[in-house]
Amino acid sequence: MAAPRIRPIQVGERTRYRFVVDAGRDPVTGKRKQITRTYDRKKDAERELAKILTEVDRGTYAVPSKLTVEQYLDDWLRSATRGKEAATARNYEDALRPVRGRLGAVLLQKLTTRDVEDLVEWMATEGRRRGGKPGTPLGARTIQLTLSRLRSALADAVRHRLIDFNVAEPVRPPKQSKVRRTPWTEAEVRTVLRWLAGKRLEAVLLLSFLALRPAEVCGLRWSDVDLDEETLTVANTRTLVASAEGMVVVEKGPKSDAGRRVLPMPAQVTKGLKLLRKLQAAEQLAAGPAYSPTGYVLVDELGEPCRTDWLRRRVYEAMEEAGVRRVRLYDARHSVLTYLAMNGVPPAIVSAWAGHSDLSLALKVYTHPTLKDLEQGRDAIATMLG
Repeated sequence: MAAPRIRPIQVGERTRYRFVVDAGRDPVTGKRKQITRTYDRKKDAERELAKILTEVDRGTYAVPSKLTVEQYLDDWLRSATRGKEAATARNYEDALRPVRGRLGAVLLQKLTTRDVEDLVEWMATEGRRRGGKPGTPLGARTIQLTLSRLRSALADAVRHRLIDFNVAEPVRPPKQSKVRRTPWTEAEVRTVLRWLAGKRLEAVLLLSFLALRPAEVCGLRWSDVDLDEETLTVANTRTLVASAEGMVVVEKGPKSDAGRRVLPMPAQVTKGLKLLRKLQAAEQLAAGPAYSPTGYVLVDELGEPCRTDWLRRRVYEAMEEAGVRRVRLYDARHSVLTYLAMNGVPPAIVSAWAGHSDLSLALKVYTHPTLKDLEQGRDAIATMLG
């Protein structure tokens, strides 16, 4: 194909300068695109033609498009979430909701870094629309997730030659303040378990003190428990995911091979599960045909499996009634892994127990040495000093 030339054209009494460049095919429609530009001065036409030819040759030229940010994100989400779990797909959509609301009508190719900066500022000052008082600031973590997803979406737009620069890349989110977790001490663990002794929730909380996540507790089935061998297999989770119809239960296996694990049970846990099974057998006998033998460990009086939000509410009520400090149910996991790490259990065992393939993650995220734990360091230094 012949190289494009700048041709003079007559517009009324004026001479203008025009060129036409073949820019290949539109990456969205697949149609061949031609670029036509007209300038008053020949030098301006020459400069723009050279720029376009260089970008076309490098494969970085963005074909002019009327695609809006909203339209592009619709396409991007379909591709980015394909094959992902429902909860993950929903997280992508939630993260990009502020972008759609504030910038959705903007042409993708007209989006600027200033637009993204203004979005971040709005989120940090008055961006909340749900999950709290509307018009209040959103947390740093929420802003980080939104900016991260937008960067990923725009990076793909650059790769598809829809834009020539990722305008979200230079934008920096606010720093996230690290939340200091203080899980239960050994004394608090024993206090709440003494109060729950013989009650329906005893076995359930004992499972949490095996460092099981709430979704793993809710997903545990009797077929996963071997009371004779005193082991349980973490092979199933039941978690809540927001959808257009409201919160729905999603059931799935662990996220990784390390997450699927077989744990030996302490005698206290085995005893608690045996008592729970006897209780459920009595309830099934009393309910008759109304009972649903679903096979889950955590069920109500009619055999129906319980959701994670139900579990959290019941455990928080138990904390209040037992007179112990209220912490997140998830912090039972922190308590256990901290205890293991501080009592000489090797990091590889702590990590495997937690269901992590990364040996450092359990120690970095889930362990919280107390002043009493640090006394081990004091005693070692005292020995060194003689």
